[in-house]
Amino acid sequence: MEFAGNRLKKIRLEKGLSLEEVQKKTKIHLDILKAIEGDGLTNLSPVYLKSFLKIYCRFLGVEPKQYIPDYKEMQSKFEPGGKEKAPVERKEIPVKMFDKTTASLAPVAAGIGKYKKIFLIIIVAAVGLFLIFRLGRVVTRHRPSVAREQPAVVSQKKKAASLSAVASNPNRPKSNLSEITVTLSAKENCLITLRADGRVLFRRVLEKGRSETWQAKNRIDLYVGNAGGVELIVNGQRFPPLGRRGQVVKDIVITKEGLRIP
Repeated sequence: MEFAGNRLKKIRLEKGLSLEEVQKKTKIHLDILKAIEGDGLTNLSPVYLKSFLKIYCRFLGVEPKQYIPDYKEMQSKFEPGGKEKAPVERKEIPVKMFDKTTASLAPVAAGIGKYKKIFLIIIVAAVGLFLIFRLGRVVTRHRPSVAREQPAVVSQKKKAASLSAVASNPNRPKSNLSEITVTLSAKENCLITLRADGRVLFRRVLEKGRSETWQAKNRIDLYVGNAGGVELIVNGQRFPPLGRRGQVVKDIVITKEGLRIP
């Protein structure tokens, strides 16, 4: 044993190598290299011992067979019979790792998952209630406007019915006048277009406070841009407003038989 270790050490020194350099090149632990050269491997398995010797010998450039047989003598020191034990194959038994931290957090993670579902349900319900509330406010906001418009619609229908009654009253005596006389008085500015027997006699704004009178033999066609802003008089008969304020009424026909509004 000492002979082989001393020989390897001598070769190393002849090459001018330090143990640290050998350790860096061979990756053999420095303590093992010292033990190889100083006969301190009595507690090392012969299998590993052979492996280290082969690496060390090849690094120094010598034949491992010339040095390894000397190391077989050391087997008698720690193995009965001097026989080299065959390497025992070690089977790795898979061990199921149990992480206490993971196990303790598993119920917490499951609880968090449930809370996420509950939280999402609450959010969806809140959004739904908010939309219902907004829709209710919109409907409530529009109800007064509808209510305000209803009287205007009813009054407009009443006015149209009254005008139709005046124009189509069969008991109304027929006029014996040879001409039709129409007077418009403006309570507000109103755009007027008037045709008498097919001729345009007036097409402009009748200003507030002014009145105009026209005559025709058979027919007058009238366009009113602000039905609630003018007062109509036909052959001395005063008619109710033709419509509501700002309403456009066109194709009004006035004949000797009466007034017709489409």
